[in-house]
Amino acid sequence: MSGTGEEEGGGRQDLFSRSALAVFRLNGQYLGVAEELAGPAGLTAARWQVLGAVLREPLPVSGIARVMGITRQSVQRIADLLVERGLAEYVPNPAHRRAKLLRPTDEGFAAVRKIGPGHAAFADRLAETLGEEGLAETVRVLERLISAMETVTGMPAEPATEPVRPVTEP
Repeated sequence: MSGTGEEEGGGRQDLFSRSALAVFRLNGQYLGVAEELAGPAGLTAARWQVLGAVLREPLPVSGIARVMGITRQSVQRIADLLVERGLAEYVPNPAHRRAKLLRPTDEGFAAVRKIGPGHAAFADRLAETLGEEGLAETVRVLERLISAMETVTGMPAEPATEPVRPVTEP
């Protein structure tokens, strides 16, 4: 390479494309694993994801969408299905009269707890494959990439107030 900006930009463009393809592939793998883990509990990956977002505290649909990085409409459809199936319920939101909060019911908590043993076993297998420090470094790199994308796209970052915990714990 001659070091010209065009060639350098092309290298950066290639790296960006490769990172995007890697993330898309990884997302597909995660969704496949999540479907396998959630199935025996009577959930889909999407339903598990939405329930997982509200295990610690009820959130409005818009808040769940922000945390998950998906559209409010997608979360609304899933939340309505969870409520219809008795796995979650809408409760009044003291901060906003119209935007109700979603929270799991006892049945919702029980369904997520059923995922726990398989979730733990898969996490153990992944940690054994990557090594404990390798897995921790992977998480740090992904979190840095998310932060950088939020900066570049102008999307506000959701501050992490505590470490990410498994979505099988209430």
